[in-house]
Amino acid sequence: MKPRIERPSELRVVLVCNTSFAIYTYRQGLIRTLVARGVEVSVIAPRDRTTDLLTGMGCRFIELAVASKSTNPLDDLRTLLQLYRLYRRIQPHVVFHYTIKPNIYGSVAARLAGVASVAVTTGLGYVFIQHSRAAQVAKRLYRFAFRFPREVWFLNRDDEAAFIEQKLLVYPERARLLHGEGVDLEQFAPAPLPPRTSPDRFAFVLIGRLLWDKGIGEYVEAARQLRARYPQARFQLLGPLNVDNPSAISRADVDAWQQEGIVEYLGEAHDVRPVIAAADCVVLPSYREGVPRTLLEAAAMERPLVATDVPGCREVVEHGVNGLLCEVRNVDSLADALARMLEMSETERRAMAERGRQKVANEFDERLVIERYKDLLNNLTGVTL
Repeated sequence: MKPRIERPSELRVVLVCNTSFAIYTYRQGLIRTLVARGVEVSVIAPRDRTTDLLTGMGCRFIELAVASKSTNPLDDLRTLLQLYRLYRRIQPHVVFHYTIKPNIYGSVAARLAGVASVAVTTGLGYVFIQHSRAAQVAKRLYRFAFRFPREVWFLNRDDEAAFIEQKLLVYPERARLLHGEGVDLEQFAPAPLPPRTSPDRFAFVLIGRLLWDKGIGEYVEAARQLRARYPQARFQLLGPLNVDNPSAISRADVDAWQQEGIVEYLGEAHDVRPVIAAADCVVLPSYREGVPRTLLEAAAMERPLVATDVPGCREVVEHGVNGLLCEVRNVDSLADALARMLEMSETERRAMAERGRQKVANEFDERLVIERYKDLLNNLTGVTL
């Protein structure tokens, strides 16, 4: 264990993830807070289009080779050894791991290197969606690796309960509920709903990585059902294609949908606020989430939501209050929810949107999340931030 330190400038914190994009998108507030107090923050992740943005915030960046799709044990062993060597060299006071492979192999590497670590389960993904052999292996690896972190953070109660019930935590007393990673309420300020300049416009948008597990197939099929009845409706997609994930959607699939005239693909964006501001409703028919950042951001900007009644989504969406919930993997249920949103009066949608903003302000303010990180760092190192 590292000796307790007195000044933030002596503190070394490492964030490890399977994408730079996720660190940049979800943890800007944390990074800016730590850097502003003089903490040395290192990000270990694969290089992508957001890497330069991270270094521009004052982070030290170290490229990580991690094969998210691979089930080859040699690839995973190389990731573990790379992290072990980095931890031995950097000698961080605390490492935070995010996503499945950093959580598993990073937790083991940190223990071997004598470094304190925290595992943040940002969403259970295929491990709890699928019933494959790979999912069963992942659960066994979780059970082994999660005996090492000082704490294991969950973003929603369902994920925490699933780990405890399936005995994946050797030390269940180390589990903590973070309740989402928060949203910057000033950055995602309310935006007026788009003006009704024409009766032939209503825009739905789904924002996220283009994965089948996000319910994109159901979204496209629901759009097919609704286009004839509601010709004013537009169905948009925003997010990265061909991501390193077993559930990735191909460019050919998206091109075919566009040629058919079902959906409009908006590409990728560093800043999603203009897309949310131009939309009438934000949709996420995901199979399972941690706490989806896109729904938090949309609610903060006063947009009504449609999402599936699954862990993570139901943390954000209260049915009939700030949005509508539908059945998971059920095209008809999703289409009914979208149709109901279309048929609502503008006054009803606006009231939903305002209640969504208030819910985010009460429960998901990013400042509350940052305080949790600061408290943990104080407890483990003695430094006051």
